[in-house]
Amino acid sequence: MSATDYAASQQVVRNYLDQVSLPAPVSAAREAELVEQATALLRAKDATLVAHYYVDESLQALAEATGGCVSDSLDMARFGQTAEASTLVVAGVSFMGETAKILSPEKRVWMPQLAATCSLDIGCEAGAYRAWRRQYPDHVAVVYANTSAAVKAEADWVVTSSIAVEVVEHLHAQGKSILWAPDKHLGGYVQKQTGADMLLWDGACIVHEEFRTRGLDDIKRIYPQAAILVHPESPDEMVAMADAVGSTKQLIEAARRLPHSHLIVATDKGIFYKMRQAVPDKVLLEAPTRGVGGDCVSCAHCPWMAMNSLERLVNCLHSDGVGHSIEVDEATRIGALRSLTRMVEFQRA
Repeated sequence: MSATDYAASQQVVRNYLDQVSLPAPVSAAREAELVEQATALLRAKDATLVAHYYVDESLQALAEATGGCVSDSLDMARFGQTAEASTLVVAGVSFMGETAKILSPEKRVWMPQLAATCSLDIGCEAGAYRAWRRQYPDHVAVVYANTSAAVKAEADWVVTSSIAVEVVEHLHAQGKSILWAPDKHLGGYVQKQTGADMLLWDGACIVHEEFRTRGLDDIKRIYPQAAILVHPESPDEMVAMADAVGSTKQLIEAARRLPHSHLIVATDKGIFYKMRQAVPDKVLLEAPTRGVGGDCVSCAHCPWMAMNSLERLVNCLHSDGVGHSIEVDEATRIGALRSLTRMVEFQRA
């Protein structure tokens, strides 16, 4: 993908950001009322709440309290397959809802806010990806989970950040060359870890690309004994400073494992809800973004994840999913199912 194309895709991302509608804050009393309503409605609609680590902690807490799931995108997908409920309510972003529907077509899949998308998804449009892939027919096409169902349908493999290195190692051992999309930072990290022959799509996450080493140097001077935890969607220079690099779930595990009393965390700050549960005796610090002394698009919190709220969840459930339902056409679903099934089965092996 050319630099010009990347610039164009980032303009598309900015256009989407202009359309973000964040929910208004609510009082503690109103939140308690919404939790009560949502709990009753989940039961009445035979629905289970599947929430990502990055959504508001009120939604994560509700998922825990009602027998749902709070996890990364891989475990969210696997949970949805085994959940007994006939309806999955996915609090996250659109590709997560699509993945749930692809893997569980017999279930209704709703989202509190259908407009919640992802900068990586936006920056990897299916037609452009299809054309790029056709230029390299001898490469194995591996796409990150943060892509549309249409892109997944063009790919050979889907991976999450928790298994990306292992999958590419597996393919590299077979002598395969890799066509990777869409996150260039994660792709570069995987390439360094595996030594694989990889061509990378020129895309990036607007949250993780905001982290800067200058700010990290500053906070390390204040907390010199703190460990640095970095998601591999972050720029390479951030990864180079890390004591632990990994997916959201892996970073929570690293927080438990590391002996440090202070942890500087370079990923979406929504992760702090579960990380505090894992290490209640440790001090968690947000890694600085370029929002300190400069412009910041996301400031360590995905604006589309932030579109999910208790009020929107209640509206979704009240409406029986009208205006909230995820649908994937059957041809696309079958195509995407092949690459997603490889991901799920690889994790189980």
